[in-house]
Amino acid sequence: MLKSLSPVLCMVFCLIASFACQPKANEEKTEKPVKDIVAHSFQTAVPLYQNLLSETVDDFENYPHSLQADGSLKYLQIDEWTGGFWPGILWNMYAYTQDESWKKAALEWTHSLESNQFNTSHHDIGFMMYCSYGKAKQFEDNPGYQQILVTSAQSLVKRYSPKVGSIQSWNQRKSKGDFNTWAFPVIMDNMMNLELLFYASSVTGDSIYRHVAIQHAEQTMKNHIREDYSTFHVVNYDPESGKVLHRQTLQGFSDASTWARGQAWGIYGFTTTFRETKDPRFLEAAMGLADYFLDHPNLPDDYIPYWDFNAGEPGYFPDWEYDAKVYPKQPRDASAAAIAASALLELSGFVWEEKQKKYDQAAREMLLSLSSDQYLNTDQENPYFLLKHSTGNLPSKNEVDVPLIYADYYFLEALLRLKEMQSK
Repeated sequence: MLKSLSPVLCMVFCLIASFACQPKANEEKTEKPVKDIVAHSFQTAVPLYQNLLSETVDDFENYPHSLQADGSLKYLQIDEWTGGFWPGILWNMYAYTQDESWKKAALEWTHSLESNQFNTSHHDIGFMMYCSYGKAKQFEDNPGYQQILVTSAQSLVKRYSPKVGSIQSWNQRKSKGDFNTWAFPVIMDNMMNLELLFYASSVTGDSIYRHVAIQHAEQTMKNHIREDYSTFHVVNYDPESGKVLHRQTLQGFSDASTWARGQAWGIYGFTTTFRETKDPRFLEAAMGLADYFLDHPNLPDDYIPYWDFNAGEPGYFPDWEYDAKVYPKQPRDASAAAIAASALLELSGFVWEEKQKKYDQAAREMLLSLSSDQYLNTDQENPYFLLKHSTGNLPSKNEVDVPLIYADYYFLEALLRLKEMQSK
């Protein structure tokens, strides 16, 4: 569990840690020859997303998500968590190209999500609305977008419990393997929804949204983060007392392991929370999670993590039927790398020289790998998605080594952040 530190002690701790931490050996590599990975990746994306637009034309009820086993498109509906990534991708394409055709498509797909502002069935409204309408407001002076986002924030805070100090992620459900009942589950992914709340307070002047966001981040910091800055995926609380009942996983290898995408969500979420609060406790958390990710001995040399940092290792016991023969090599998760790369680029702007260099270089290594033929869909192995080799939910045998819409979204976001940094 992360110990509470005063702001002064926190900054001293972080300063010491920056000199004590040893970089990965391959972080000392000399810079690679100049390669415009931004232009190359966006150029690769153009025909793929044109294909995807053609396939989904005028169908604003089914949101592209991944591929089925037979190679056909897998869709999710408006109430599912990934609906905002497709319009967000279109906005990213417009941001880079300034081509009005991308903007037109982005507007259409963004507007299709309008009714989601009233969705209170889960915590993912931040993903759904801030990745779509949040992007739209950057390019369109439409006062209606602000109100839709504020209404979305109002819907999200309805899932907040003062007794628990957190936003409930899912409604009551069984744990993996049906060992426990989760009455008030909170998952690490939920940190990604807090940016919507900070936005709502900034435009309304109502501090309630900011208060909820900070309370949630504090509880996540306290109960999801282990001593070594690895993370639990799920923490289940007693909704009446607020007591922690279980620390488990749904999508990771085991309750005690570290699910790679969950770790990436944490880096990103705590970086965002520090940006909005300037509270050094959240910077400490973001740095600790980032260092765990980057310094882990199981992180491959190309910086694209396996789906779980401890998958298949002795001493980690899954609550699902794991057959090591099925996975002689553990699958990678390009989506975790894309999320982490985007987060690390922002995090590098909040820290001093040694850490700044470490995080910036690691993000660039991730993006170099993702833009290589190994991960980038340059040969149109599938006709629709940009990145290959992501893992959604391996314990449920769902979306293993496939393209995923959110991998593309965060990859493009990271490339745009890199482009902006290069232009300064």
